[in-house]
Amino acid sequence: MSKILTSLKEDIRAVKERDPAARSTLEIFLSYPGLHALWGYRISHWLWTNQFKMPGRLFSQLMRSLTGIEIHPGASIGPGFFIDHGMGVVIGETTEIGSNVTLYHGVTLGGVSLQKGKRHPTLEDNVVVGAGAKILGAIVIGESSRIGANAVVVKPVPPNSVVVGVPGQIVARSTPKDMKPDLDHNKMPDTIGLSVASMMERIDALEQKLQATKDVIQPVLEHINGQNNGTGYGNRKKPEHHPHSPDHGIWHGEDFMI
Repeated sequence: MSKILTSLKEDIRAVKERDPAARSTLEIFLSYPGLHALWGYRISHWLWTNQFKMPGRLFSQLMRSLTGIEIHPGASIGPGFFIDHGMGVVIGETTEIGSNVTLYHGVTLGGVSLQKGKRHPTLEDNVVVGAGAKILGAIVIGESSRIGANAVVVKPVPPNSVVVGVPGQIVARSTPKDMKPDLDHNKMPDTIGLSVASMMERIDALEQKLQATKDVIQPVLEHINGQNNGTGYGNRKKPEHHPHSPDHGIWHGEDFMI
């Protein structure tokens, strides 16, 4: 009994630490579906591991109906687990979750194989998975990593990394984070956008140098051509419009004819 009470206290503590909206223990106890789904999982997992697989599966389906969170009873979940909001979360049968892991709504920890055996992800300690993210296959997400909202992760992630985009782009942190879940969802690198912007800046600089050279040479060439065919300087072509790199992170509408 004491072990059960200790586990309940640990679950409630995890909610208090990671959700500033939590005001009291009673509120958490009564109104957090992620907590209810976790407690339901513990019951169904006990049934599953004690060879009551059908009752365990049926009980997990009941909890899915009540909470909107589907956790297969065969999954392995460590202490300090927290599902915030929770609706639409799916955790597959062979998923392994370490300590102090946080999931937000719409997260899928799914499989990609029809073969029996390990086919779902492993999340190490202190991993945070943002809303709508999909982690697919028997891959390992290294400890203290953060998966951005709506990212699709299909390859292993080293510890202390951030993953964004579809498919997920992995950015290794230059400085390891401390041993607490990282909830800074606003600090997500735009790897592809920054790369494109950088290339566009370099192209703009090269075009400016090329245009400066043309401005020196073009009048001479036009004068020579005019003498040869009597047409004078002729009409210069109007330069074609093309997108420019963003200004302080803002793409201007005229570049895209919005």
